[in-house]
Amino acid sequence: MTGNSIGDSFKVTSFGESHGKCIGVVVDGCPAGLKLSEEMIQRELDRRKPVQEIFSTSRSEEDRVEILSGVFNGYTTGAPICMVIWNKEFDSTSYERIKFVPRPGHADYTAYIKYGGFNDYRGGGRFSGRITAGFVMAGAVAKRILKLLNIEVLAYTLEIGGIRMKQMDLNEIREHVEKSPVRCPDLEASEKILEMIENVKIEGDSLGGVIECLALNVPAGLGMPVFDTLEGDISKALYAIPAVKGVEFGRGFNVAKLRGSENNDQYTIEDGKVVTITNNSGGILGGISSGMPILCRVAIKPPSSISKEQYSIDLVKMEKRTLVVEGKHDVCIVPRAVPVVESMVAIVLADHAMKAGIVPKVVKDVIE
Repeated sequence: MTGNSIGDSFKVTSFGESHGKCIGVVVDGCPAGLKLSEEMIQRELDRRKPVQEIFSTSRSEEDRVEILSGVFNGYTTGAPICMVIWNKEFDSTSYERIKFVPRPGHADYTAYIKYGGFNDYRGGGRFSGRITAGFVMAGAVAKRILKLLNIEVLAYTLEIGGIRMKQMDLNEIREHVEKSPVRCPDLEASEKILEMIENVKIEGDSLGGVIECLALNVPAGLGMPVFDTLEGDISKALYAIPAVKGVEFGRGFNVAKLRGSENNDQYTIEDGKVVTITNNSGGILGGISSGMPILCRVAIKPPSSISKEQYSIDLVKMEKRTLVVEGKHDVCIVPRAVPVVESMVAIVLADHAMKAGIVPKVVKDVIE
């Protein structure tokens, strides 16, 4: 078990390092006949790019996807789909100077111990947020499958630096989320967040936040209890995103403050369909989708690379020392992580939909 693959019927294998030749994914199990092109994948990848100068990173990659296999004449063939992005714009010089000095908050130390110092330390190597570009590529394929089932996955920034969006209806969220540089559909809160990010950037510090994700029109019955539950698999996928430190569904930790009469989602019938009056469970009961919208939230930590002086050690000399991380780095990655969260949720839903047998092995895709 190497830990680089996720899924059973829709299996995604991630490969590559931040400063290696390329990053990419292999998607195995995708049905044949699905309309797919590099342009479709690229649209999702472009959402992951920095949207504004204040989120500046030292890296200015074009991130152009190349499909190497599994697609012929614009349709999937049923063979494994291999997609890559070739790394071109990077400078490893600064990492050579600190290769034995672990950056606080990064996986430098744990990777050094785990792999005996043979790990690729440049830009965080395998533990860099850059590998999430591969997740987005696989997620784009998963979204195409889900669209056949009329399942929509929608994520957005709920909170950054303690500034939280107001309650909004679904149509408002859809309409405004991509209008905001921070992908917060509450445009008033978005302006306040932008101002805070600007101030924190001047201070040489960083900010974290919360992403909320909805999966709509998910049929009841998806999930494989007791160890391969739907929320368990979604959580596992979300924790593969390097910056994620918490995941909750529905009311999450707030259910601990409620009574059973307050927390229970009572049943009713609408248009001949079984629904619940509330959705405190977040659309999952007993590890199985209930037919209500799946609602989860993801806590994203502040980027660890900051220009403030921090304490560290020299692992070779075993001496204490201080460290200032050089170069420009993202002040806040929450907006860029929004499409990554969508992708990971979509990957798991596609896998469970295929395991449930509601996706045929050959599809007739007429989606544009």
